[in-house]
Amino acid sequence: MKEFRYLQNVATLALNQVACIGCGRCAEVCPHQVFSVEQRKAAIIDLDSCMECGACQRNCPVQAIAVDVGVGCASGMINRWLQEHNLKAAGGGCCS
Repeated sequence: MKEFRYLQNVATLALNQVACIGCGRCAEVCPHQVFSVEQRKAAIIDLDSCMECGACQRNCPVQAIAVDVGVGCASGMINRWLQEHNLKAAGGGCCS
């Protein structure tokens, strides 16, 4: 799903690099590779790929990440991507 893009410059994702401990969990759980770990700190490298699913925020052990979960309608975006690739879409969802 790396090639899937959301709207430009609207993601609510924010990273507090001062609080970041560089564990890399955000980069591990992000389905769109929004993060990388550089010089022992996380960095947002592709903000426009953020679908605001909240996985990074939920997995950050020091609460260095904030995102308005659900405003990007992750389930709708995933279902659309699945349909575009002729894969079975998950049932339900607010934006399918």
